[in-house]
Amino acid sequence: MSDRNAYEQKLRAKLDELQAEVDKLKARARGAEADARIEQEKEVDRLEAKRDEMRQKLDELRHSSDDAWDDVKAGAERAWESLSDSIKSARSRFK
Repeated sequence: MSDRNAYEQKLRAKLDELQAEVDKLKARARGAEADARIEQEKEVDRLEAKRDEMRQKLDELRHSSDDAWDDVKAGAERAWESLSDSIKSARSRFK
């Protein structure tokens, strides 16, 4: 397996793990009081938007040429960091 394929699979696995975390946060939001639920649902919506952005970056990685791959990989890493930081922040606010 090439480094490129291994990297893509690694990101896809991480994305699946974060999807599970988003699902947990969504379930917590449904069980929250009305005011808190609204804020938490907005946060989940933002997380899902970032998740979708990350999926788009994965698609770009998969379809990028060898010459463009390093640039696309850097963009995917930035998107990953943003998504990961957002999940951590949401997790702390949902307690």
